[in-house]
Amino acid sequence: MVKHTVRFTIGLILVFIGLIGGLIPIFQGWVFGIPGLIILADYLPPVKRLLKWAKEKYDKSKEDNIP
Repeated sequence: MVKHTVRFTIGLILVFIGLIGGLIPIFQGWVFGIPGLIILADYLPPVKRLLKWAKEKYDKSKEDNIP
């Protein structure tokens, strides 16, 4: 139980740092936000769907760019 609480808390902190990083021009927020979302996807189904959607879009864009 403690392990899950710690992982969830770390995921929230990383996403929060990522959001702050998006507002500060010299700070790369995605470096923290994406791992935070990956951690939270284990606990929150909407985040899991968001990551699945993003992965499908990425895969489709790779297929479209192949000559």
